[in-house]
Amino acid sequence: MELFWLGLAILLVVAGFLGTLIPVLPGIPVVYCGYLVWGFASGWEDYGVTTAVVLGVVTLLVLGVDYYASAAGAKKYGASTSGIVGAVVGALVGLIVLNLPGLIIGPFLGAVAGELLTGKSRQQAWRAGFGAFLGFLAGGAVKIGAAMVMLILFFYFIA
Repeated sequence: MELFWLGLAILLVVAGFLGTLIPVLPGIPVVYCGYLVWGFASGWEDYGVTTAVVLGVVTLLVLGVDYYASAAGAKKYGASTSGIVGAVVGALVGLIVLNLPGLIIGPFLGAVAGELLTGKSRQQAWRAGFGAFLGFLAGGAVKIGAAMVMLILFFYFIA
């Protein structure tokens, strides 16, 4: 039975890592679930509860950075509150409507639309959209980096 739980944990960790590369799954939380599955199944032999708590905090922080990054990028490039809200709404709507392509272009289009709706010039709107896109890329890089570290640590712990 222990082999089943280990296999499930490995599947979750690897699928979660892949989910950060192809954002269809909530990657980091799935990786963390793999840690929890194996921790409970093994009685925390390979890594302790403290490690699981620390990784849980890391998971929450990475999720926060990921959701915050597009808005922060838009703001850094001069977006108003409407542009920032547009970037967040654009990401959510884009993900729902167009899946992966929507998740990539949604923050950009949302920030542009938010700025145009408040009367900003096209140039200012495009600049805010570009900032939202850069923020999306930065958030993705943080998420992929954290998932890679968590993946490597998991296999180190179980080896």
